[in-house]
Amino acid sequence: MLLDQNWMVLLQRQNQLAKMMETNQAAKNYGLVLNEEEASLIFDERCSTLKEQKRVEFGEGITSKIIYEFCDSSFIDQSNYVNTIIRLQEIFYLYKNEMQDEITDEELLHFMREQFEDICYGDLEYLEGTCLAIFSQAIRAGYRDFKASQGYGAYGDFDEVTRWDYELYLEALENLWGR
Repeated sequence: MLLDQNWMVLLQRQNQLAKMMETNQAAKNYGLVLNEEEASLIFDERCSTLKEQKRVEFGEGITSKIIYEFCDSSFIDQSNYVNTIIRLQEIFYLYKNEMQDEITDEELLHFMREQFEDICYGDLEYLEGTCLAIFSQAIRAGYRDFKASQGYGAYGDFDEVTRWDYELYLEALENLWGR
């Protein structure tokens, strides 16, 4: 039985690594490429996170979906690519649990990506500690309006933070400097 389990784990590892290497075709357009060692590190971290979050994943897994969703981000470059993917995996699994699986993988990924780009400006701590924390509270309280948009544009419904209004900012500068 142990030999069968090891064989299955090795096969899953091989399949996951192959999927990650396939993402290079899309990601290289944005200057991002994984080598086999980096893909292996991401896989190992994924396994650790799954154990830590007490989750099981079947099939393709979430890693390649994360890569495809985030590879064109203006806040990811080759120097932070691997660490960002690892952190995004950790955040993803944490919030799948926090949201009690009331949201699909795609909805959560869309939401994460939109906040990462437009609200967090690439700050993973803000994504995790503010945007997703508030969103998960709303989900647990019964918020479901995100379903119609597949997670896009949902944060504005319950965002508690006042954002800068660029036009108002320019007007204030003009009033201040008298232009």
